[in-house]
Amino acid sequence: MLFIKSQLNMLGKMPLINNKCKMFLCFLFFLGSGLNDGQWHEVRFLAKENFAVLTIDGDEASAVRTNSPLQVKTGEKYLFGGFPLQMNDSDHSLFHHSFQGCMQFIHVDDQLVDLQAVEQGQLGSFANVSIDMCAIIDRCVPNHCEHDGKCTQTWDSFKCTCDGTGYSGTTCHNSIYELSCEAYKHLGKTSNYYWIDPDGSGALGPLKVYCNMTEDKVWTTVYHDLQMQTSVGGNSLEKVSVLQLNYSATMDQISAITSSAEYCEQFISYSCKMSRLLNTPEGNPYTWWVGKANEKHYYWGGSGPGIQKCACGIERNCTDPKYYCNCDADYKQWRKDSGMLSYKEHLPVSQVVVGDIDRPGSEAKISVGPVRCQGDRNYWNAASFITSSSYLHFSTFQGETSADISFYFKTSASDGVFLENLGNTDFIKLELKSATEVSFSFDVGNGPVEIIVRSPNQLNDDQWHRVSAERNVKQASLQVDQLPPEVRKAPTEGHTRLELYSQLYVGAAGGQQGFLGCIRSLRMNGITLDLEERAKVTLGVKPGCSGHCTSYGMYCANGGKCVEKYNGYSCDCSKTAYDGPFCIKDVGAFFEEGMWLRYNFHSPGTSMKDLVSRTLLSSTDPEITATNHNLNKEELSFSFSTTKSPCVLLYISSYTQDFMAVLVKPSGNLQIRYSLGGTKEPYNIDVDHRNMANGQPHTVNITRNERDIILQVTTYNLPAASDIQFNSPKALFLGKVIEIGKIDQDIYKYNTPGFTGCLSRVQFNQIAPLKAALRSTNTSSHVHIQGELVESNCGASPLTIPPMSAATDPWHLDSGKNKYIFLFFFLLFLLLMFCWLFFRFVKEHNAAVVLLCSIRYVVSKTLVVCVD
Repeated sequence: MLFIKSQLNMLGKMPLINNKCKMFLCFLFFLGSGLNDGQWHEVRFLAKENFAVLTIDGDEASAVRTNSPLQVKTGEKYLFGGFPLQMNDSDHSLFHHSFQGCMQFIHVDDQLVDLQAVEQGQLGSFANVSIDMCAIIDRCVPNHCEHDGKCTQTWDSFKCTCDGTGYSGTTCHNSIYELSCEAYKHLGKTSNYYWIDPDGSGALGPLKVYCNMTEDKVWTTVYHDLQMQTSVGGNSLEKVSVLQLNYSATMDQISAITSSAEYCEQFISYSCKMSRLLNTPEGNPYTWWVGKANEKHYYWGGSGPGIQKCACGIERNCTDPKYYCNCDADYKQWRKDSGMLSYKEHLPVSQVVVGDIDRPGSEAKISVGPVRCQGDRNYWNAASFITSSSYLHFSTFQGETSADISFYFKTSASDGVFLENLGNTDFIKLELKSATEVSFSFDVGNGPVEIIVRSPNQLNDDQWHRVSAERNVKQASLQVDQLPPEVRKAPTEGHTRLELYSQLYVGAAGGQQGFLGCIRSLRMNGITLDLEERAKVTLGVKPGCSGHCTSYGMYCANGGKCVEKYNGYSCDCSKTAYDGPFCIKDVGAFFEEGMWLRYNFHSPGTSMKDLVSRTLLSSTDPEITATNHNLNKEELSFSFSTTKSPCVLLYISSYTQDFMAVLVKPSGNLQIRYSLGGTKEPYNIDVDHRNMANGQPHTVNITRNERDIILQVTTYNLPAASDIQFNSPKALFLGKVIEIGKIDQDIYKYNTPGFTGCLSRVQFNQIAPLKAALRSTNTSSHVHIQGELVESNCGASPLTIPPMSAATDPWHLDSGKNKYIFLFFFLLFLLLMFCWLFFRFVKEHNAAVVLLCSIRYVVSKTLVVCVD
């Protein structure tokens, strides 16, 4: 038995021990893998008559055995580490594949070999061997692979395998997930489950959460396993019942989310029957909940810390006014106290202890919702540096063997120091060296190292740019935006620890040119530095940063307006037909037959003088405005899907004879109809000769500028005699026209029974009638609806197969060539019914002859009918 240790890849070909094999049959054993990892391994070889076994690291299950007839007779010498090509005792120069590594605890026949005796020449001999020491450097101790990364090594280096850890990089330092739901939102992601890593490269690890992106600020939700309406009590012999909540994340991970959130909440409910809750107004609570840090809390949902009340006690509407909770009245009927716990420093609820359940008839039900947090203060934590000498200072950066730094910056200056931290000779610094260069420099005792990323575009364009720098014992890297990272390998020997002692300076340092601009979301080794709080007490630096819309305004789609906020931005979709945080969610509705929607351009009670307001009929184009109540220009867009024709999709009436309509003709073709006065007949545009009533979603975009009408990409011109103004618009109709006065005859015909199908993202200039009907907006009072309007996304599940026409439908009654087939099957059905009735008759009266005759008669008549 012996212990070996090696880092060479040739280990599988190197003999560890050899004895002469002359004139006898030799056996070769191959066993083990990855033995060149620099770690100690045990090798055990046992040989007896007709039996031999080789075992590695005590693994009996994978040992190699042989039961072949054999006799083992050893000679007088054992050679460890190799054997000479020629067995000449005086020649030690020609060895075959010598073993390079360490051996210890060498046993032969269960006797430990005295290596000191070998060293003193009393036992055996040796050459080129260091006895009583191992010169191999264990490069995996200490293990520089973070987050449970697996370390393997060679003679002069090590490698980290990060598979399955959730991290990447040469030392498994960088999280592969985003820090928060807010970060996923700005990558264009929609509501879904995502893995997040709140402390990035820190020790917490990733967790899976639900990200709700439907509002301006993202909601992050963490769930637990306690069922809603969990029953406690009811003939229970226990005086208290303890309900434990097990979350899909650790308490530290949830604390990281609540700490960085702007607001958090958790719903809690207590339904009771003769089971008191907080025992108000005096007395010890019967029930309490346990939150962060295992701290007990004696307030309930809808109330706050230090107030032993429920929501009804705060609002003074409890069932019994003598108590501060509904359940404390101790009624025999079911009562409930519920509300939101919103003091985020106490969340999440980890345990609920219910006390008053041991009396006869006492029952209670507990419900606790998931933890929901909104916003991410770290993502938008920013500071503005307004003078070149201004800076923020923080405690010394602790990044001895591993350091990662990331932040966003925006500036119009061409250079400036982002941050710097000094030691005696060691230092670390990030700076903008020029309008196109970012530098990362440091010294760990081996001399200064500088890495520069050069951008093909200007970086002082007052847009947000991201910088990410990392330094570890293996390498250093620098990346700017999505440019390829610059990487510098670390020397295999030399100093590896970064030793700093000064404060960390952000914005300027040491009399160098300071940074002018904004820095946000500065994270160092997974910790976000609170720039805003420090900026509040520092001259020359302001908390927050304006101008987010210059970088992120592009995400506000479909005419949405980017609105600056202190800690970010939002998209104002109020003047669009869309919804959602980025104005990309369609707002649509399904119209049943006979249903209609009318949008009045004037508010209820508006005088005739002010029939049309500038605000309502103004287009998104600043030139398309209504100086009075007439329009020279208008923009109209919407989507629809239907399978029925003819119908009126949209109609705009006026207080004159002017109108505009979008129709589906009986043939299914789309037609735009304008009447602006000056001509006897309306001007008609047949858009396409395809059948638009095919159940597929179709989009219509119409822009009129005086006599020019642009439809999608085709331009049409109104007749020269036509007026160029749409006079006194009155109302917009969807689905059906319900208007008093004269209506175009074709529109009147198409108006019955009305449109059936789906309409979405309807917008006329800055008016979105469907959105006003389905959302509470400042124009909702203008909408009148007949029937029930059901919200629907017209493009969510478009039909891919058009309905079969009557001419090609073999089951259609009007198909002339198939009427005989239908008649044949109808008569066959009658025949089968006739036979069934006779079968019952035969069974009862044994009238077999009558049955046969009757069948023959019916069949003959049927054949005659088919031929005719």
